[in-house]
Amino acid sequence: MAARPETARKLLLYWMDAVIVLLVVLMVTITLLHATAGLISPLNATITIVCLLGFFGLFPFLLRDAYDARPDRPTPKLLIAALFAAVAVALLPHQSPQDTPSWLEVGVLWLSAAALYVPLAVTVCLGVGVVGLVSGYTAAISDRAWPDVLIPETISAIVLTSAMLLWRWLWWTIRDAHDSKEAKARLAVSEERLRFARDLHDLLGHSLAVITLKSELAAKLATKDAGRAADEMGQVRRLAGDSLAEVQQAVHGYRTLDLDEELAGARAALEAAGARCLIDARADGLSPSARTLLAWAVREGATNVLKHSTATRCAITIDGGVLEMLNDGVPEQPPVPGNGLRGLSERLATAGGSFSAEPTPSGEFLLRAAVPT
Repeated sequence: MAARPETARKLLLYWMDAVIVLLVVLMVTITLLHATAGLISPLNATITIVCLLGFFGLFPFLLRDAYDARPDRPTPKLLIAALFAAVAVALLPHQSPQDTPSWLEVGVLWLSAAALYVPLAVTVCLGVGVVGLVSGYTAAISDRAWPDVLIPETISAIVLTSAMLLWRWLWWTIRDAHDSKEAKARLAVSEERLRFARDLHDLLGHSLAVITLKSELAAKLATKDAGRAADEMGQVRRLAGDSLAEVQQAVHGYRTLDLDEELAGARAALEAAGARCLIDARADGLSPSARTLLAWAVREGATNVLKHSTATRCAITIDGGVLEMLNDGVPEQPPVPGNGLRGLSERLATAGGSFSAEPTPSGEFLLRAAVPT
C-alpha cells in the first residue's frame, strides 16, 4: 500500500469531521428556523440543540475509538450518543412534515457508528429496529405515508453504514500492510543476527570449552609437573590461535556479500512489500571488492526503502561501478539517516567511493553509490 496508516487515518477522520460540522450547522439552523416560525417551542428547540450538539460532539470520538481499536461491544459513549439521538428525533415538530428527514438522519448516523462496534448480524437487526421505529414514529406524528418515510431512510441507512464500514476496513488494511512490511524488515535483520550468532557459537563453543579445561589442568599441574603444565598451556595457545583465525574467517565471510544474491533478495523483499522492482545490472567487469561494496549498498538501500518509504516502484541500476536506487515513496518528512546509511557512507568513503541519498526534484528518492572499479 502506498499510503502510511496515519495519513490514511487523518484523511478519513478529518473528512468525516468536516461533514459532521456541516451537519451540525445545518440542523441547528433548521431548528432555529422552526422555533422562529413557531413550529417547535423554545424549550423543545433548546433541548433539541443541546442534544444535537451532544450527539455530534461525541461522534468524532466514536470514530476514533473504532479506528484505533477493534471494539466488539457498545461503549458508554455510544449509548449516550443513542440517548441524544433519540431525544432529538422525538422532538420532531408535528407540523411541517416535509422537513422531518433532517432529524431522521441523526438516527441513521448513530446506526452507522454503532455498526463499528457490533457484529454484522447485530448491525442488521439494529438497523431494522432503528429505521422501523423512527419511520413509524415520523409517520404517526405527521401526515406522511409510512412507506414514503421507510424507503428513503432504509436506503440512506444501508449506504451510510456500508460506507462507514468500508472506510474503516480500508484504514485497517493500510495499517496491517504497513505493519507487515516493517515486520519483514525486522525479521530479515533478526535472521541475519541469528545466523551470525549460530556461526560464532559453532566455531567457539567447542574450542573455548577445551581451552577452559586445559587451562584448569595446567593450573593444577603448575606446582606438580611444570613440564606437562607448559605442554598444556602450549596447546591452549594453539587452540586460541586457531579459534581466532576461525572467527576472523567467519567475520570475513559475513562481511563479504554476493551482489547477485543481494539483488535477488532485494527484488523479493520489495515485491513482497507491494513495490514493483526493476533491475538493470551490468557489473560483470567489476572487481570482487567493488561488487562487495555494491552488494552492501543494495542491502542497505533495500532496507531503507522497506523501513522508511511508501514506495510502489523501485528501480535499481548498476553501470560502471555506479549504483542508483530510485523509488517513488518519498515520506512527507524524510527520516534522519540511520546507522545503516551512515555506516555505508563511511565504508564507501574509506574505499575511495562516494555516496548520497536524497529526494529528487521530481518527487522521488535517489540513493547513489559509486565505487572504484
